[in-house]
Amino acid sequence: MPLLQTVSPHIHQPNSVAYLMKQVLYALLPGIGLYLFFFGWGIFLHLLLASLVALLTEAIMLWLRQRPIKAFLFDYSALVTAWLLVLAIPPLAPWWITALGVSFALVFAKHVYGGLGYNTFNPAMVGYAMLMISFPAEMTRWPLSPEFGGYLGFFDSLHVLLELPLGSGKTVDAYSGATLLDSVKISISQAYRLDEALRTPALGYLGSRVWEFVGLGYLVGGLYLIYRRVIDWHIPVAMLGALTLMASLFFLWDSDTYATPWFHLFSGAALLGAFFIATDPVSAATSRTGKLVYAAGIGVLVYVIRMWGSYPDSVAFSVLLMNMCAPMIDYYTQPPVFGADYDRQHTDKKPGRS
Repeated sequence: MPLLQTVSPHIHQPNSVAYLMKQVLYALLPGIGLYLFFFGWGIFLHLLLASLVALLTEAIMLWLRQRPIKAFLFDYSALVTAWLLVLAIPPLAPWWITALGVSFALVFAKHVYGGLGYNTFNPAMVGYAMLMISFPAEMTRWPLSPEFGGYLGFFDSLHVLLELPLGSGKTVDAYSGATLLDSVKISISQAYRLDEALRTPALGYLGSRVWEFVGLGYLVGGLYLIYRRVIDWHIPVAMLGALTLMASLFFLWDSDTYATPWFHLFSGAALLGAFFIATDPVSAATSRTGKLVYAAGIGVLVYVIRMWGSYPDSVAFSVLLMNMCAPMIDYYTQPPVFGADYDRQHTDKKPGRS
């Protein structure tokens, strides 16, 4: 009986793009649930709008590029981009911010590069960066803590989304305010001590009030992804470790000016970025050593831009900067090919060579 030989892979995994993307969506649910619990229906409405815009934009671009619509539309990659972008923008932003950001991310950061698997930059962060630079006023409508009026019911959230007058006669400004990172940055620039800058209702136990619990939801979801082997531990650990190291060094040097490490970990989008944004398999580094270098660079840039840059939260810009460096990092950190050194040594010793 002849021996049947087949090409690799000999061990098949049930994983597919759709399966992996669904796992990411599932992992986001704890953070989204806490987001909805503390701040009301705004996040749900934006997620619903972003999902519809993402599917419509994806279908149009696939049709224009003459690609099979059904196969690519239901790989859930467009929904992952839409959800991550929504979680990075304020839930009190108007509807057109979400629609514009999602469509821009999918068209110019995904399909212009050739579609899924060819994008150089993280699409969601490209959409966020465009919105942050172009519409800074709308991108600062972050809700206040629930006890200070940050929780909005369904109809009030719908009015804010559609830019309709609120029934109470108030405007959206009555429910929104600066983030803790932003207020601390402004206070420090005005020569206030850190302890004076932190005398604000926006401070919680570890970082931003209430937002720290949303961050814990992202942490739970991120650990789920590691457990399911959707992502490796290298990028989250290296990014959060580098951010912690930078914050610790400056805090020990001058605690009157620089905040604690846990303040930086539980304020802003550090946990969301570490587990869900920096781990994008297409735009991140791929080798094990490269992942550590890539993620550590993100962590360092997050701290540097937060402290001395123009933006209080800098995860998006840090990720995009390191996306540009990912090919070079992979080039210099790629593991050796099995047998390469042996072949090179014996090639140099072939007869006739001096």
